[in-house]
Amino acid sequence: MKKILLLGSGELGKEFVIAAMRAGQYVIACDRYDNAPAMQVADEREVFNMLDGDALEAVVKKHQPDIIVPEIEAIRTERLFQFEEQGIQVVPSARAVNFTMNRRAIRDLASRDLGLRTAKYFYAKTFDEFKEAADKIGFPCVVKPLMSSSGHGQSYVHNDEELEQAFREAMEGSRGDVKEVIIEEFIDFDSEFTLLTVTQKNGPTLFCPPIGHVQKGGDYRESWQPYKISEEALKQAQQMADQVTKALTGAGIWGVEFFLTKLGEVIFSELSPRPHDTGMVTLGHTTNLSEFELHLRAVLGLPIAGIHLEHAGASAVILSPKEVTTPVDRTLLPYNLEEALKEDRTRIRIFGKPDAHFGRRMGVVLCYGDPEADVEALRDKAKRLAKTVLGTDPYMKK
Repeated sequence: MKKILLLGSGELGKEFVIAAMRAGQYVIACDRYDNAPAMQVADEREVFNMLDGDALEAVVKKHQPDIIVPEIEAIRTERLFQFEEQGIQVVPSARAVNFTMNRRAIRDLASRDLGLRTAKYFYAKTFDEFKEAADKIGFPCVVKPLMSSSGHGQSYVHNDEELEQAFREAMEGSRGDVKEVIIEEFIDFDSEFTLLTVTQKNGPTLFCPPIGHVQKGGDYRESWQPYKISEEALKQAQQMADQVTKALTGAGIWGVEFFLTKLGEVIFSELSPRPHDTGMVTLGHTTNLSEFELHLRAVLGLPIAGIHLEHAGASAVILSPKEVTTPVDRTLLPYNLEEALKEDRTRIRIFGKPDAHFGRRMGVVLCYGDPEADVEALRDKAKRLAKTVLGTDPYMKK
């Protein structure tokens, strides 16, 4: 048995903990607030600000974990090198976490060091720098905080009049203490997809069947598997994913995001060194092992005999229709599971978040069928059923 310290206890962390508990591991779930989803299924919990390096070090010293698994961006990541030197396994590695928690580091690695095709980009710490970069990029363009998640602070800018608001939102939406933005060329893409990539301690790098997804404001709203792509484009994506994960080092699952242009060009977008939002579709039995089970096996160095598509599937998010600020108020979110579950091959996961704001992701609907099932029909079904649970459309504006 290994003792695992989970840094960040959201819905993805919860599914990882469930996978770990089923494998007989011991998990301490950490977050900045109590009763976070992963804490509800873990052996122990710790509540503290993970951007406080001394507090993080104190928790590590208290629990003496064998493995540290970061699940969010807002962590004092430079301390992870210190823990690694002490013999603690950091997932996938301290180097990987430090690079990928900041868009500057991962974008420069991909574009400058590895020569991968990415969108053109600039960085800005002040509005004047931001305005100068926008003039070089042109409109429309995409603005993001260097450190953020779930689309916080991201926006599309169509003209000069929108620049000031976009800069302000990016700065306000930044997680952690990094106050800098990245401004990118807008890619006229045909679609986006995620290539879940598994790096192993004692085995080859493996790839899940690609996952199509749609984001709104940088936040995942639906995903489906398999995503139809040419063999040539898939090979390009696999080669890029293999390059960047090898450069970052370590064992675990990675969510590598790509654009596919109308001309069939594959463009690297972003990378997460952990289970990916869009990969929640694997909870609907699309693959023989979910992304969370794959992550755990890679982390523990357990064999993965193969990754196979067993069902076609689709996921759609369940969004909160109102503000819910205390645990008692959760009764104000009347989850209507009955109507959705009347339909076969449907699963619902309610995350158990103790509070909510308007448009916050509170759960996910999963629909699946035979491997050759009509994916578009499954997507329509998942979105329709997601709307019945809380009465909110997965594509509503937050």
